[in-house]
Amino acid sequence: MVDPARQVVDYFASERVTVRQGFVAVTIAALTSLMAGLTLAGFDHRIGAIEGLFVLIPVSIGMRGNIFGALAARLGTSIHSGLFEGTTERGGMLFQNIYAATTLTVATSVTMGVIGWAVAGLLGIATLTVLDFVVITMVGGILSSTVVLAVTIYLSIYSYNRGWDLDSVGAPLITAIGDVVTLPCLLLATYLAGIRIVTPVLGILALATGGFALWRGYSSAAQTARRIIAESFPILCIAIVLDVLAGAVVQPRTQTVLERFPAVLIVIPGFLEITGALGSILAARLGSKLHLGVVSARMRPDPIAVLDASIIFVLGATVYALISVATVGLAELLGKPYPGVLRFVALTMSGGLLATLVASLIGYYAAAATYRLRLDPDNQTIPLVTSGMDLLGVICLVLALSLFGVA
Repeated sequence: MVDPARQVVDYFASERVTVRQGFVAVTIAALTSLMAGLTLAGFDHRIGAIEGLFVLIPVSIGMRGNIFGALAARLGTSIHSGLFEGTTERGGMLFQNIYAATTLTVATSVTMGVIGWAVAGLLGIATLTVLDFVVITMVGGILSSTVVLAVTIYLSIYSYNRGWDLDSVGAPLITAIGDVVTLPCLLLATYLAGIRIVTPVLGILALATGGFALWRGYSSAAQTARRIIAESFPILCIAIVLDVLAGAVVQPRTQTVLERFPAVLIVIPGFLEITGALGSILAARLGSKLHLGVVSARMRPDPIAVLDASIIFVLGATVYALISVATVGLAELLGKPYPGVLRFVALTMSGGLLATLVASLIGYYAAAATYRLRLDPDNQTIPLVTSGMDLLGVICLVLALSLFGVA
């Protein structure tokens, strides 16, 4: 009889390069996410000044990872299957992926503002006008996406040339860049809200631009780009709703937990980013293996899928320990109150490991279900996992805060 522990050790040994790359990528993501957390804590006055702004924060951050994490997953699959071309010639695989990602960025930026405003209204959360929301999400989205797209293209070409596993490094690094870039861009975009005449004109132009971009995408002559847009946009709309709900969960707590313990603001971006990144790593790896026939899309995971999940748990335990300790250090350095060292580390670790379990389940079954439906898992699983984990990750964090008597 084969020893399960021996199997895990042997698998880790065989995947040591991938594990090392994934660990480095997730660690970098965790540390850079603290920069996003510091930005969030530093702009707490702006969050208080703009009604309902926290509703837009998870969705704005999450959409960068949804669009460009999926882009990296598709490029990773093309590298594994030998179809990748490191050129941006018009009509080529890389060009069509860039075109699709750009179109989705413009279309979803408008959609975020409209859905965010509508969901907040249904839940009784006071917000600015719908045009204000659309301007904030469109300007913030375009500014941040320009940077994240450039990083994604560079990372894919560099991974191809250096023989890196893009499935293991793409999601966490791109999500980290998205966090660091998106929050400042979003907060800067809020200064365009509430300006007489200017904001309504910009809002109407943004709505028209978003609608035109979506129409062009669905009618594009480029078959690959058209398929990516057609498959991705509906899923991204679901992701937007999930992310907006995540923001709605946090918004009522901005005047209780977050004002009493501002250090929690520092950990929120990293907490959400890491759960989504870990689930995305698993989803991307399974997506590639489903394409190659190494894993079957069954209700009961294959042993190799379970072994992949074990890698995710090891990475999760390590990185949540790192991010919790680092947050305490930053809170001490900056004089931000927090609920005690042991309590803070314990609630972050317990909430993080619970979220990692949920992310693994979502990652596997999302990949299996989309593959069985003959859809491309690379287009579907990353948005489902990252946005699902934005909502469920927030819930796991709130549960941990309640469990340890903070919320």
